[in-house]
Amino acid sequence: RQQKWKSSVSIQAKMPPCDFVPEKYESYPYERVQKIREQNIAPSLRTYYKKPLLLHQGHMQWLFDHEGRRYLDLFAGIVTVSVGHCHPKVTMATQKQLARLWHTTNIYMYPAIHEYAERLTSLFPDPLKVVYLTNSGSEANDLAMFMARVHTHNFDVISLRGGYHGGSPYTLGLTSLTPYKHGVANGFGCTSTMLPDVFRGPWGGSHCRDSPVQTVRKCSCTEGSCLAKDQYIEQFKDTLNTSVPKTVAGFIAEPIQGVNGAVQYPRNFLKEAYQLIRERGGLCISDEVQTGFGRTGSHFWGFQTHGVVPDIVTLAKGIGNGFPMAAVVTTKEIASSLAQNLHFNTFGGNPLACVVGAAVLDAIEEDGLQKNSEDVGTYMLLELAKLRDKFEIVGDVRGKGLMIGVEMVTDKDSRRPLPAEEINQIWEDCKDMGVLIGRGGLYSQTFRIKPPMCITKRDVDFAVEVFHTALQRHVERAA
Repeated sequence: RQQKWKSSVSIQAKMPPCDFVPEKYESYPYERVQKIREQNIAPSLRTYYKKPLLLHQGHMQWLFDHEGRRYLDLFAGIVTVSVGHCHPKVTMATQKQLARLWHTTNIYMYPAIHEYAERLTSLFPDPLKVVYLTNSGSEANDLAMFMARVHTHNFDVISLRGGYHGGSPYTLGLTSLTPYKHGVANGFGCTSTMLPDVFRGPWGGSHCRDSPVQTVRKCSCTEGSCLAKDQYIEQFKDTLNTSVPKTVAGFIAEPIQGVNGAVQYPRNFLKEAYQLIRERGGLCISDEVQTGFGRTGSHFWGFQTHGVVPDIVTLAKGIGNGFPMAAVVTTKEIASSLAQNLHFNTFGGNPLACVVGAAVLDAIEEDGLQKNSEDVGTYMLLELAKLRDKFEIVGDVRGKGLMIGVEMVTDKDSRRPLPAEEINQIWEDCKDMGVLIGRGGLYSQTFRIKPPMCITKRDVDFAVEVFHTALQRHVERAA
């Protein structure tokens, strides 16, 4: 029956022009690729969409499939392509280094790691001036957790529910999202605490978060006092008083939760939580895997938007624009704790990775991408908020810079998640009209919009119009 259904909503959205011409696709036919996928690639690596895309080439904010069709990429390889697909500056620097030196490991000195370490740490406030380079976000969080335990001689680490900090056996204990949990022992010494989610949680209102768009919930907060924050801090204290020893190793949180759908906390929550952790001998870890490198617009690092200085910061994803690299930045004192014994990473900080990392920093600065994130991100948030006001199923629009979540509900009063099949249809419609969006949240109910930071307001107009059309079609289908 669904096949025959014809929408009366016409697609008016016109894709912005792009003068880039992709190469002709010359690899395996689509059917053969699908067959290999089924037979030779681990089934836990799932694909998006009913008919998965076979992507062939990328250019800045655009992706091209095997048939040459162009898509606006609003998910950036899961918040990883920071400066744009195949950014010419990063590509050129990488090609040059490829011909010079790939790998020696840290047992020798080579210029790239020293140049990059000096440059990266210069972007952090004192005393965060020492870096340990790794290959992935899971590895970085693994190491941060390990450092906190070695340094404090305590064991327990606290994380927020809904947080995603990696899929390694160690970090799975910090990751508090059921779909990532497997029925094996993990997370010894890890405790999750209530997520201060001002949209879906028990408390929250219309002044709580650092975003151009607030929730539609009403609360009795006044200027300068946030009742929701006070309530969530009480819950945090409750966890500290009941679920962990008197001393802890640390607390880890993303400045804005990524996988859980751009969830933001009330203002000053992190500041007070950090203080409570430090009173118990613990270290504060900021997971900047998705929020770092200017994505929030107003600041280069997400923790700066909360007015805190962590003890350890973890970086990945956007750090290398798609090249596998990551980092842990901390103080000299904490880093020295690991020097009592050996801790070695073969590929971490290899010459190629460091050159890529430096070129990404160049591109962010020279292309003005932090400012672009703020301007274009704020514009997009406000445009999406108009759709929230128009459609009952758009429950919440939130975020900062180009880290945006749109949470879908059956209705604004109940805040019940919109059923998966309905969300899937909206998502597929957007893809068919040329816009790729991510998904997140505990029920996969939130659209995640985290594009390459080079997108323009013109791209936003196109994307919002496509999303509007998809929502309108949903209304018609429901009717």
